[in-house]
Amino acid sequence: MAARFEALNRLWESVRETNHDFKATTDIFPTFDVEKVSRTLELPERGTENGAANRPVKTARALDEVEQRIVAKIEEEKKTSYQLLEDQFHTFSDRLNNLDFESQFGMIRQANATSVSDFKAEAEGGVDQLHGLRRDLTVAEDEMVKFKQKHGLDRAAKVTSGAMWSLKVSLIVFLLLLETVLNGTFLAKGSEQGLLGGVTEAFTFAVLNIGSALLLAYFCVRFLVHRSLFLKLLGSAGLILYMGIAVFINLALAHYREAAATILTGASKEVMDNLWASPLGLNDLSSWTLFGLGLLFSVVAFIDGCLMTDPYPGFAGVQKRLNAARAAYVDRRAELIEDLRDVRDQHNEKVEVIIRELSARRLEARAIIQHRARCMDLFMEHQNQLERAANQLLTIYRETNRAARKEPEPKYFATSYKMERLKPVHQFAEEWNDEELAERIKTATAQLSEQMLKIAAEFENAIDRYRQLDNLFPEGVNGQAQAA
Repeated sequence: MAARFEALNRLWESVRETNHDFKATTDIFPTFDVEKVSRTLELPERGTENGAANRPVKTARALDEVEQRIVAKIEEEKKTSYQLLEDQFHTFSDRLNNLDFESQFGMIRQANATSVSDFKAEAEGGVDQLHGLRRDLTVAEDEMVKFKQKHGLDRAAKVTSGAMWSLKVSLIVFLLLLETVLNGTFLAKGSEQGLLGGVTEAFTFAVLNIGSALLLAYFCVRFLVHRSLFLKLLGSAGLILYMGIAVFINLALAHYREAAATILTGASKEVMDNLWASPLGLNDLSSWTLFGLGLLFSVVAFIDGCLMTDPYPGFAGVQKRLNAARAAYVDRRAELIEDLRDVRDQHNEKVEVIIRELSARRLEARAIIQHRARCMDLFMEHQNQLERAANQLLTIYRETNRAARKEPEPKYFATSYKMERLKPVHQFAEEWNDEELAERIKTATAQLSEQMLKIAAEFENAIDRYRQLDNLFPEGVNGQAQAA
């Protein structure tokens, strides 16, 4: 299939995506530098200057200009920190939204609804393929059964393997070369071209000698074991013909050797005359040796040709077609089972990743919420620190002012500054409660685990369906089974 478990794949890719690209830190609100602000506002100098002028007056109730600048500085810092807190809240909200649990749970429901169907479709495609192959195998099995019944055979066919076939061919080539070399040595003595001429003539005789033995053995003599009387007669005729040809060729070779050794021209006519007049009239022992070797090679080639395949004509061909059909069916069934096993394992691996990622996202969501709460606590503490800083700055100013005064100080100098606190406004979207989220993830995990069990059951069911094809197509006709 072009795409397996589309819904599961989308879910798998989704949970593996990184939902932020920054590192969380709790160092949000910097410490307010009292000394630096004091120097910037020139508090000691302004305190001394105003104190020498007895400002503010004893009856003053409101903060003077310098004190108002201190408070304004603190209030500005408070607003800046609050804006920073809101920015953090937006960041936390984006991170929580990117976790997108609702979408994940929806994709899980979709995957649960489609993954088993996808696996069933994959298995069904395999059944369709095996159905045709099993039908072809049944045809081949029926052909074998009918062939045996027709020809009265109750044995297995002899099929030559590739290695054995190569060995038999190698034996023929070896005989051909060996006969060429041995006969060439004898014929070279009477050849005008010496060893080359003798080898050439010997090769020609070897091809005729061994080739005729092979052809007659494979295509004719094997009919001796056929059930048909006509074909038996044809096989008998082929055997007689082979014997005659083998004797004639090797006698002709022996006579040719003797004639070529005594006359330079007309050796072929002399050989034919001698064969008609006295076929066994060989005068040289080497000629008889040549005749015996040639006849021996011919017999060996003849036997090799008879044993190249099953002696009963056509039986090996039927067996080969049966073997090929059976191999195609068995091999394809094994491939389909392995493919389904891979699909099942890939599905289960992705489900395990999804389960782990959901748990990790829940922990991340809890960490974000805890970090947000900590930021709120830090902001409240930061406001306390700003209030303390304001009082420290006011003390610096008032102490220098008091030291330079000649008149009594205003009563409010003894009063501490109380900063109005800003309380963060909770404008967060609806969020998952941790316990509720844990329960939903537990439910989703159980559904995914159940889906894995269903896929495993469908895998076993698919294997059973593949095997049931053997029951739909019993081996052989009339219930007669052939060995697998």
